[in-house]
Amino acid sequence: MLIGYARVSTADQDLTAQREALLQLGVAEEHIHVDHGLTGTNRERPGLAKALAAVRAGDTLVVTKLDRLARSVRDASDIAAELGGRGVSLSLGSAVHDPSDPIGKLLFSVLAMVAEFEADLIRQRTREGMAVARAKGKLRGKQTKLTTAQDRHIAELRAGGMSITDVAGLFGIGRASVYRAIERAEAAE
Repeated sequence: MLIGYARVSTADQDLTAQREALLQLGVAEEHIHVDHGLTGTNRERPGLAKALAAVRAGDTLVVTKLDRLARSVRDASDIAAELGGRGVSLSLGSAVHDPSDPIGKLLFSVLAMVAEFEADLIRQRTREGMAVARAKGKLRGKQTKLTTAQDRHIAELRAGGMSITDVAGLFGIGRASVYRAIERAEAAE
């Protein structure tokens, strides 16, 4: 039996191309497992867990590209070893990975290194972009939902003896938000 797996990293991305490719590779629609908005560097993916649980000895796990399955050499190798140990084949697009073939092992390792390299480049570009935005004053983090008047009121309630937990409950915010509101109120004085 063919079991398919597809993944996209962000909620904005679409799985249609991967689904269609898996269908063309012979995977039945009901045997396609997906993860939407989860990165390949995170092994805790419900769709992947379902796909791995669905395959049995003699089955084939089908992914369109190795980077959809894993974004690190270690993770790709671990998944391939787990599948191989259970007698499950791994198909990367139209090529079936054969862990006993030296050339197959080499190609798999190279593809895994490329996937990890791409993930590293994405992280590096993101960090660089955030540093530039921060330097320009455009990256300020999450903005508070409380107004200046609410900050003052929170500080007054706390000064009046109300507990942090009670103030947090009253405003529907977390305890850390109460402390930040008090700091902002004191800084504004």
